[in-house]
Amino acid sequence: MVRRNEYLEKLLSWKDEQVVKVVTGIRRCGKSTLLLQYQQHLLEQGVLPEQIVSVNFEELEYEHLLDYKVLYQYIKERLCPDKTSYIFLDEIQKVEGFEKAVDSLYVKSGTDIYITGSNSYMLSGDLATLLTGRYVEISMLPLSFREYLEMTGYLEMAELPAERAFAEYMRTGGFPYVSAMDRTDEKVNSYLEGIYNTVIVRDIEDRQGRKEADPNKRKITDITLLKTIARFLASVIGSPISIGSVANYLISSGRKVSTNTVSDYMEALRESFIFYPAERFDIVGKQLLKANRKWYMVDLGLRNLILPRKDYDLGFSVENIVFFELLRRGCQVSIGKYGNAEVDFVAQKSGVLTYYQVTADMTAEEAFEREMRPLREIRDNYEKIVLTLDHFTIGNYEGIKVIHVIDWLTVPVS
Repeated sequence: MVRRNEYLEKLLSWKDEQVVKVVTGIRRCGKSTLLLQYQQHLLEQGVLPEQIVSVNFEELEYEHLLDYKVLYQYIKERLCPDKTSYIFLDEIQKVEGFEKAVDSLYVKSGTDIYITGSNSYMLSGDLATLLTGRYVEISMLPLSFREYLEMTGYLEMAELPAERAFAEYMRTGGFPYVSAMDRTDEKVNSYLEGIYNTVIVRDIEDRQGRKEADPNKRKITDITLLKTIARFLASVIGSPISIGSVANYLISSGRKVSTNTVSDYMEALRESFIFYPAERFDIVGKQLLKANRKWYMVDLGLRNLILPRKDYDLGFSVENIVFFELLRRGCQVSIGKYGNAEVDFVAQKSGVLTYYQVTADMTAEEAFEREMRPLREIRDNYEKIVLTLDHFTIGNYEGIKVIHVIDWLTVPVS
């Protein structure tokens, strides 16, 4: 079992602080394992077992706690009067009204609360209202490529070409259990299909239960439409799209659908952490633009599952991986617009910008110029990087670094 050190360190940095720690992310990305690893760390540091109260709502033995009042009473009876009680509530969104229990536990002295959820709506409703300024979100993703190498043991296998491991990572994705299993196509696809259907059907239904009283939210009743939109978004990662363009695609395919419906269905996919949007950023005006986001899929294994092979594109797949790696590194990521030119990513961290172009290959002169030109035109002094899969253009071109993407992904980040 690989230790998710970056996430453990984030939790540890907030230990005993008076904020609720909220770990979010798609199903099976490792949230439950992270909580178990964190609890083990607490025990190793001298925290007593009776100081830890842990409930996983995926487990049947806790079904009686799905009533928030019963849950509150259950935890209250287990609090240590003279020591800090560490409270872990896994997949808390299953409890209707859970935010009331969390808020009541929060205001008690000597509590340190950690919750997880597989849908971001839990942070957009009553929880956010009750705990404004009193919670911190830790967004969790499937394995990075470096974590994948550690989990599979490839990191220690010098004889295995890095490109071969990277090709497998692009094909199977980074869900932790996939990296630990016998990765035949049949087994991987069966496992990923289970995750996908669970997220699409069950998690969206959970969302419905909490929002059906909201007259401004349409119910997600057409699962076929939801899957069609998901397939379309998966096929156009790396391309700017609007809600209107998605609606037009559906209408041209024979579906009668409004832009409002498309917007709600796309929002449901975002809330379930299947897709992440990236806003466009005006580099000159230093402001976000409202039109035409790009959408990236949280795991390429899922993308390969739902897309016909003919829709596969190497360049956009690499771009997808780089987008999520930048998120893992704590960056705010947007799409750069500089006049009529576009920069794949503008990564902001601690007020510092870094510009990235991503390409599978730029050995051809035309491709080289296409990737380099937008970076040359930007006149500020922030770092400019091109990430590529080819080995022939690696180097420094008047301050623009060209780096092999596998090297960039595997170098430890301080």
